[in-house]
Amino acid sequence: MSESSRFTTLRNARRIWAIGAIHGESALLEELHAGLASRLEEGDRLVYLGNYLGYAPHVRETVDELLAFRSAFLALPPYADPNDIVYLRGSQEEIWQKILQLQFAQNPTVVLKWMLGHGGEATLRAYGGTPDLGFECASEGALALTHWTSELRDRLRAIPGHETLLNSLRHAALTENHALLFVNTGIDAARTLAEQTDSFWWAGRSFKSVEQPFDGFRRIVRGFDPDHGGFEERPHTITVDGDCGFGGKLMAVCLSSDGELLDRLEF
Repeated sequence: MSESSRFTTLRNARRIWAIGAIHGESALLEELHAGLASRLEEGDRLVYLGNYLGYAPHVRETVDELLAFRSAFLALPPYADPNDIVYLRGSQEEIWQKILQLQFAQNPTVVLKWMLGHGGEATLRAYGGTPDLGFECASEGALALTHWTSELRDRLRAIPGHETLLNSLRHAALTENHALLFVNTGIDAARTLAEQTDSFWWAGRSFKSVEQPFDGFRRIVRGFDPDHGGFEERPHTITVDGDCGFGGKLMAVCLSSDGELLDRLEF
């Protein structure tokens, strides 16, 4: 994957709204969108920080709400540029992609068990799959798994907009002035941005060790904390996670283009 398809740059942004992990809580997302709509100003940009899928049962409704608000946002002048709204790939979206590629796993039964236990079951069921059939196909081999995952893809394609949105996810977003970097869960501080691979999804527990600007960015903003520590603002990092999907709240923050925290929403 080229760097241009992995990362996106927010241009001419006056303010940036960053929305934390949703985890299938569509009702909370609707409430947050309603609150956000009344606060939007000219020059605002939206960054969804990943983890739309998983855990809570309303995964399809969550993606539907993301698509509906996107249409509403772009219909309001002057929000006519699709690049003004960005969706990042989160660990849950990564898990879903791995489920759809399960036939390539060396030990598919073990891999499937882990993914289902880490949020994947809710997404699998949302798109018409069942764990039992997945494990049955895993025991039968690659051909059976290929047939199973092909059926899952067909069900995904049958729902308007879902495959398109999930195929458009970026690994990270950054402001034009390189003040802010937006990620899902974490980064590997020992590597540059261009050298990051799966750290965006699995390096969450080292996020709190970031005590100086990373790769020239003033601040890194993430949307999911695997330790469920809640909202946290530090000199060079911000965690926008109200534990949504685990009994907590859905959270969004508004930042100036140079990284100052301006506003915060919770539902």
